[in-house]
Amino acid sequence: MTGTNAPKKVVLAYSGGLDTSIILKWLQNEYGCEVITFTADLGQGEELEPAREKAVLLGVRPENIHIEDVREEFVRDFVFPMFRANALYEGLYLLGTSIARPLIAKRLVEIAAETGADAVAHGATGKGNDQVRFELSALALNPHLRVIAPWREWTLQSRTQLLAYAEENQIPIAKDKRGEAPFSVDANLLHTSSEGKVLENPAEEFPEYVLQRVVPVEQAPDQAEMVEVTFEKGDAVAVNGEKLSPAMLLTRLNELGARHGVGVLDLVENRFVGMKSRGVYETPGGTILLEAHRGIEQITLDAGSGHLKDSIMPRYAEMIYNGFWFSPEREALQALIDRTQEHVTGTVRVKLYKGSARTVARWSEHSLYSEKHVTFEEDAGAYDQKDAEGFIRLNALRLRLIAVRNARVRG
Repeated sequence: MTGTNAPKKVVLAYSGGLDTSIILKWLQNEYGCEVITFTADLGQGEELEPAREKAVLLGVRPENIHIEDVREEFVRDFVFPMFRANALYEGLYLLGTSIARPLIAKRLVEIAAETGADAVAHGATGKGNDQVRFELSALALNPHLRVIAPWREWTLQSRTQLLAYAEENQIPIAKDKRGEAPFSVDANLLHTSSEGKVLENPAEEFPEYVLQRVVPVEQAPDQAEMVEVTFEKGDAVAVNGEKLSPAMLLTRLNELGARHGVGVLDLVENRFVGMKSRGVYETPGGTILLEAHRGIEQITLDAGSGHLKDSIMPRYAEMIYNGFWFSPEREALQALIDRTQEHVTGTVRVKLYKGSARTVARWSEHSLYSEKHVTFEEDAGAYDQKDAEGFIRLNALRLRLIAVRNARVRG
């Protein structure tokens, strides 16, 4: 499909896997365009150099192959701001896939500007959320860029057709790709997500081999382990007293949580496009981080700020899940959330045991907790209990008037 409407240069989000390799070749064949690849190291734990070799094999010039380690940026600028909000989609999901997409889209747009590309492309299917996340982010950052989604355009509708296209175009196929994969996996430093095939029936327990990162809880150590997480202004900065960069800190928490079976979630969620899907998520470090952050907020955040944060959290989480990271409403909520974190500084001790991460102690120089005020012993005049009578009478006035009115109306 060459011609005046065809893109001249396309930046492709490229993993080096079968699907995006087919997309790379399809873009070349369909549009006759130059393809630039971008592969992000988000901490997925895979060797990325084979992606470079495969791109060269498929005709991409070496200078057009971008492989970047974005782990620190991912945790510092995306994961940590989200965790300041204690964000959970539908009360459970720590948004591991969702939060990675705006960063990938941001780099696609930036590379397009650097190279003069007129389009970007992604490998998300037309059934999922990722197509929305990639495209909303890209268009928010550059409304003039064309976004190409091959899964919504091509006629390749089955695994058999994809394999045939790969063989026809001499695209290397890993031997295990010739059979039906039991499930698909997406991974980054925050989590691992498994979906499809053996997981599609929510009435069946997922098989143990689905777990990629976390040990089954039955195999976790019989001895509990304590971990101390230190925060400064809402962000974790140290583990067990050792200062660490954002990515290294999350890596350390992942190691601790994974060996204790922490952070496994079996969820049937509501996709933005309208259907329900079942996934198994493994977020060991994130689960510890959330527990510790809520623990330090318990003593450093006042009730008004904390309750306000909790009330807006579901909306904030939904924005991220639906792909609106770069929207003005998410940025406005982020400013509010960040303002609440000014005194969220201190240390939390979390006990890890057989799949659980539980706060057992917390302390801070910024603490609002006053033992004098809550003690059951002599409080040395810190609190006059008689004051509570007026407080209760004023708060009860509205309720008393309603009760009197109702009795009068009922006659």
